[in-house]
Amino acid sequence: MSKNTKPESSNWAKKTIKFLWIAFAAGFFGFIIFVWMVSVDFLGLFGALPDFKTLENPDSEVASELYSIDGFLLGTYARENRSPVSYNELSPNLINALVATEDVRFEDHSGIDVRAMARVFFKSLILGQDAGGGSTLSQQTAKNLFKTRTDANQGFLSSIPGLRMLIIKTKEWIVASQLEKAYTKQEILTMYLNTSEFGSNAYGIKTAARTFFNKAPDELDVQEAAVLVGLFKAPTYYSPVYNPDNSLRRRNTVLSQMVKNNSLSQVEYDSISKMPIELDYRVQNQNIGLATYFREVVKADLLKWTKENIKSDGSSYDLFGDGLKIYVTIDSRMQRYAEEAVEEHMTALQKLFYEEMGSREPWVDGDNRVIPNFIENAVKRTEAYRLLKLRYKDDTDSINIKLNEKKKMRIFSWEGEIDTLMSTMDSLKYYKKFLQTGFVSMDPHTGHVKAWVGGIDHKFFKFDHVMKGKRQPGSTFKPFVYAAAIENGYSPCYTVVDQPVEVYIPGQPAWSPDNADGKFTYQKMTIRKAMAQSVNSVTAYMMKKLSPKIVVETARRMGVTSDLQEVPSLALGVNDVSVLEMVGAFGTFVNKGEHTTPFYIDRIEDKNGNVIQQFTPKKRPAMSEEHAYLMTYMLRGGFEEASGTSQGVPWSLREGNELGGKTGTTQNASDGWYIGMSKDLVSGAWTGGDDRAIHFRSWIKGQGGRTARPIWVKYMEKVYADKELGYTKGPFPRPERPLSIEIDCDVYERESQRFVEFDYDAKKNDF
Repeated sequence: MSKNTKPESSNWAKKTIKFLWIAFAAGFFGFIIFVWMVSVDFLGLFGALPDFKTLENPDSEVASELYSIDGFLLGTYARENRSPVSYNELSPNLINALVATEDVRFEDHSGIDVRAMARVFFKSLILGQDAGGGSTLSQQTAKNLFKTRTDANQGFLSSIPGLRMLIIKTKEWIVASQLEKAYTKQEILTMYLNTSEFGSNAYGIKTAARTFFNKAPDELDVQEAAVLVGLFKAPTYYSPVYNPDNSLRRRNTVLSQMVKNNSLSQVEYDSISKMPIELDYRVQNQNIGLATYFREVVKADLLKWTKENIKSDGSSYDLFGDGLKIYVTIDSRMQRYAEEAVEEHMTALQKLFYEEMGSREPWVDGDNRVIPNFIENAVKRTEAYRLLKLRYKDDTDSINIKLNEKKKMRIFSWEGEIDTLMSTMDSLKYYKKFLQTGFVSMDPHTGHVKAWVGGIDHKFFKFDHVMKGKRQPGSTFKPFVYAAAIENGYSPCYTVVDQPVEVYIPGQPAWSPDNADGKFTYQKMTIRKAMAQSVNSVTAYMMKKLSPKIVVETARRMGVTSDLQEVPSLALGVNDVSVLEMVGAFGTFVNKGEHTTPFYIDRIEDKNGNVIQQFTPKKRPAMSEEHAYLMTYMLRGGFEEASGTSQGVPWSLREGNELGGKTGTTQNASDGWYIGMSKDLVSGAWTGGDDRAIHFRSWIKGQGGRTARPIWVKYMEKVYADKELGYTKGPFPRPERPLSIEIDCDVYERESQRFVEFDYDAKKNDF
């Protein structure tokens, strides 16, 4: 019996070993065949892999970036907020933390870490323990770059549970191996950091470092690097913003891994692990940062540009994914000064407005009577009302219930955002009481826009008041009347009597404007003094002498593009215009008569720095050099003539300087304006309510010299104080040729003193 048993057990062992070898060989060759089938997407069963050309030029969405003229990143345009960096822009702390935590043998494998795979297989599948992931950084880069786990890259067999993940992993092994052949280790590591998601709308390490710590990637210290690397495991669960305790634990885990990998000492770990996480959290979006209104204006221009221009391969440009670099003329320092000037003044102005308003509502008619049902009518123009109307049709009761239903909301205030309960009607009534502004500054010689503030807060008030908003300019339009006069042979010293003027229009009552104070001096004054003091009667007289048609034509040449009616009242600024076009038009006077259209996009580059398009300003002659200089002399009158409307500008700005400026106020003080000029800058401000019915009840309190001019003053003080900007005081440039007329008006002033009174009744036929 024993002799027969031994051969039987020996045969069984041999058969078992043979079976295992056959099984191993079948499994090995079967796996090789499986990998080959996946690599070629056999019969379309597995889903396609990227071809070699795609591997050589991986296409991940990259945010387009907007840079100021001084190299400051103003903002980005993106679906995924991602901006790439190069390897030498990465902190060594970041590299050490990443490798120690995600792939300790990164330098030793060729895309697949067999030891890690074995560890995962035996611990996870056999022992049922958590062994972590077996993916290398190369595999994770493949997943990020080529979206291997999305449905778009799956085949027929991917719908089978269990098999789907095996196919995905196989694809990542294949792509990782190919990446290792096409790129260096440093390039793969950089691609991984550039393509990873960190939460909080941050894609890529550059955006993440800026979002969480307001730093560049090469500025990250050890603990900051550990926090960011810790986010790879689960961006939301380990978010230092939303789950700080989880983030702290994960950060220390990353630090301990660095100790194991000898990239951090135990002493350093003991010290750093006790530190709290200190964030400088700034989620990047279009509501924060510098030039928020400007960035939205440029966005619209860029979207139009992408539709009108195509790449060499025939495809369209993608503003949100092509990584374009857009360079604009805005100077970040001047933009900051403009925003500071607006905030400083508008905070104080709003307080004065509230004080004058008291318990009364600010929406009033021409007789200062509160307009009934103002908010009820205004709400019908809102998006909230439109959506409710679609839902409830003519059921006004349901609509009104919803409009008056209180809900949690965060609202704007000059003291900071406030969390409160408000209904749609409450919030509309609240926001309608805020005064708004638009401010823009440009270099008149190049047309470069240097600063742009479209409102008081872009998060809560989206409407841009620099270019989109158009309002009556009041007396800031008067310089175009006087420019027409200068061009038609009138000297700045030409004298006119301040008395009522009647302009007759066929079929209409005579137009006879009052002066701002309702009084006439019946004295002669030069037209320079008349413009300096903003005397309506003299402007009306010059309009009558010239004709509305000539004034409209002159304003057009200067750069006013809005619709202008050829009516006498145009002289007092009754047609709506934008701050941007008014500043551009005044710039013509400073630029020796050459009009330059305000210009704010300099060039566009692709993500590799190649210039796609260089923009140039549009220039054209508008008036003679002498006439332009005479207009700067006229506008200096506001500072130099007695009772000029710019006399309130501080001496610190005026000393050793030539400045020009013009205030403007509409009849009921709905709009306050100021356009100010120096030899190098022309800047303009508008202030008022979003609705024309909202304004100071007192014309004196609402006039442009009080509501708009202080913004220009504060801005110019800040610009002159910053010596690095290079803006200095000095005279306006004089024409190279001698002036053909004398502009010393002292003689005329002495003669005018003889005309203390003027008999209007005896002379009325002269007008």
